[in-house]
Amino acid sequence: MPLRILVADDHAIVRQGFRALLERAAFDVVGEAVDGQEAVRLACELRPDIAVLDLSMPLLNGLEAGREIQRANNNTHVVLLTMHAEAHMMSAALRCGIRAYVLKSQAAEDLVLAIRAVVRHQIYLSPSISQFVVDAYVNGETADADPLAPRERQVLQLVAEGKTSKEIAVALGLSTNTAESYRAQVMGKLDIHNTAGLVRYAIRHGIVQP
Repeated sequence: MPLRILVADDHAIVRQGFRALLERAAFDVVGEAVDGQEAVRLACELRPDIAVLDLSMPLLNGLEAGREIQRANNNTHVVLLTMHAEAHMMSAALRCGIRAYVLKSQAAEDLVLAIRAVVRHQIYLSPSISQFVVDAYVNGETADADPLAPRERQVLQLVAEGKTSKEIAVALGLSTNTAESYRAQVMGKLDIHNTAGLVRYAIRHGIVQP
């Protein structure tokens, strides 16, 4: 039986390219998602073997979506796709059990290898990312721990995407007061007290793309 794959990316042409690539490799693409929240919903509904997630997706980025997918069903392995190698994002991904991190520029060569690795419970990093990790280790660089809880990171992403507290509440199934409370917690933890500062922080840490 072929491996069942869910693909999530907010660009239709990218999803179509990945579908074609995966189907040529004899995988079964069972679903496509346009944002992180839909990826989580479809993963819970379809229970695929693999979820291939773009790191930079609206509403919920690939890291947070992958975290939620694995929490709901640890039989679904997650492959993260990214445009850039960011040490703190890779560290966070590995800490939450995501075992494959693939550069989108190398996905044609690496994606199938990554999928086959994670189903064997191995770690897969694109070669240039592997060199990045090795260099960071040799230089004694360590990624700072994320000060935010998962829900706070979700709220930060939505704030950075320009959502109001009411829109955040609807997106996350919260009351407006609770959404505002989370926003205040984020500002307090980061010691950032305006929206522009939160946007800059989110961009700098790869939570959203500029």
